[in-house]
Parts: sequence; C-alpha cells; structure tokens
Amino acid sequence: MNELTNEEYLKAIDIRCSRRTFKNNGLENEAKEVIKELVEYVNKKANLNFVFIDDARFAFNIHSGKTSLIAVCAGDSIAAREACGFYGETIVLQCAYHVIATCWVGSYNENKVLEKLDLPKGIRLYCVIALGYASKSKSVKEKIMYNATHKKSKPYQKMFEVCDKKLPDEFVFAMQQVEKAPSSVNRRPVKFRYENSILSGSVDEPYSDKSIDFGIAQLHFQLGASAKGIKGKWINGSFIVDDEKILKSPSNENESAGDIDNE
Repeated sequence: MNELTNEEYLKAIDIRCSRRTFKNNGLENEAKEVIKELVEYVNKKANLNFVFIDDARFAFNIHSGKTSLIAVCAGDSIAAREACGFYGETIVLQCAYHVIATCWVGSYNENKVLEKLDLPKGIRLYCVIALGYASKSKSVKEKIMYNATHKKSKPYQKMFEVCDKKLPDEFVFAMQQVEKAPSSVNRRPVKFRYENSILSGSVDEPYSDKSIDFGIAQLHFQLGASAKGIKGKWINGSFIVDDEKILKSPSNENESAGDIDNE
C-alpha cells in the first residue's frame, strides 16, 4: 500500500463499508507487513498500543472466513479513546482504498483476545478492527445484520446542538464526510456546536467507546476540511484552523494528505 492523497482518502470514505463475511484466504503477506507498519506508526505517533493478530478467527462468533484483527488498545483516558478512533480510522480507510475489507467490532470474545495480548499495566483493550478479503456483494447474513443494527443515516444538520450562523461551505462538505463515518450500531453520538466561528464536538459519557466514535468523526471532518483548503486539527474537542498538513502513512515520499497530527 502506498501513501494516499487527500483525494484518495475521500474516495476511501465513499467505498468503505463494514463487512462481517470474509473469504477463506487470509491477507497476503505483503498486506500484512504494511498493516503491521501502519500499526507501528500510529502507536509511535499517538502513544497507542495497537496490536495486529494474523489469524483471529478465534475472536468472532458471527464473523466467517479467514479474519485478521487489530486490537485497539491504549491508556485509560478520554484523549486516548479519541486517538484510538482517529488513528484507527486512518488504517481502516487505507485498507478500504486497497480493497481490504474491515469492520470496527465492539462485540467479540474479549477474554480470548486478551489472552493473546501482553498489555502493560494501565492499558485497556477497547475494541477490535476485523480485517480480511470479502466478496463485492454482501452475504445474506451481512444484509440481515445491517438492517438490524443500522438506523437511517442522520443528516449533519441534526448532529448540531447549536449553530449560531450559517456553516461555511467548506465545513458543510466536511460534515458531509462525518455523515459517512462509522459508529457503534450507527448511533452517531457526537453532538456538534458552531459558535463564534469555531466548530466543536462532544459526546455524553466520554469515558466510553462513544469517544472512539468521536475520534473517527474528527478524522472524517478533518479530511473533508482539508480537501477544501482548510487545514486544522482537533484540540480539546474544537477544530482549530491552522496551516499544518494532516495525514501521512509511514512510507513513500509521494504526495500525501499530509502528516497525521491530532495531538
């Protein structure tokens, strides 16, 4: 996998969908090595503790086929949870662009996964990202599960608690990317505010996986804003406009979407 441009990340947002039925052939060795590099990179960049597990069929009851996973692990803080979502989604989108199916999973055999990990004290396992190859068409089981767990997509206008004036067109586009962000059972828990020309967000129960959903939404917003020429990063729940680039994968010097920076 080569480094993605901002345009390619937006394409990945459009083609990404959660998959639970995988083919029986596992990831190719080259793909595994690149995913391991991505995991190592985000761990170093954001002080996370993600772990790649090659054969992870033991972890799932409802997934089928040859599945790998990334154990999403980090310290016990709100900031760590948000970083898990933000940086985990960068990996998900890069996989989606390169035709590797993924799924953020909150319901799995947690004890069995923990047995495979050697987590330092104070580091928690929050969820996992399933990885593998999938057919273009969803299986009957996937369609049933999708219909059972997904609500009608919430338009970005309904995500706002306060909006004291019309959103700039660049922010409208960015919020349209947030509409496409995955969240647990499609609950869309992030509540946004636009006041005094500053956009911010928050979730109820921030010491929960809702903050992971917020981190995912932050990345989608940031990519959308960057595509429209607005550079910035999230600081303490607010999107602060600056001139920094935003996203870079660990190798290749080709044009990219910039450097991952959400600290």
